Amino acid sequence: MDVAGSGLLEITAEYEAFRLGKEVDGALYREADAQWFRAILAGVVENQKTVDPVIRQSLTEDWPLSRLDSTLRAILRAGVYELMKREDVPVAVIVSEYVDIAKAFYSEDEPKLVNAVLDRVARRVRGEGKGKDAR
Repeated sequence: MDVAGSGLLEITAEYEAFRLGKEVDGALYREADAQWFRAILAGVVENQKTVDPVIRQSLTEDWPLSRLDSTLRAILRAGVYELMKREDVPVAVIVSEYVDIAKAFYSEDEPKLVNAVLDRVARRVRGEGKGKDAR
């Protein structure tokens, strides 16, 4: 949505029809719960103005949210949204799933960044997390 300037309905329909459970460019996308997928995307869009500041607080001052590429921003936004709004999902599950998503797109330090940011957010919004309280 960031890159293409597309709307929520268009993006969810495209992913459900052409990506979820399909092979794309030699990579097999796992099956996913389409309703859960739509709920997360809608939640991120609806709550982005409260999600982004929470992410910014968990990044270093020399690495602002705008400096992250659009895929990494999307992963962090979805993970932070779930931490903030989906208290029915355990912190460990959210962090693990979004680190795995980051690993699907990145092979360098990005998955570590996702882990660190989500851990900081989990401590801040849920009082749970593994690491020391650092900004």
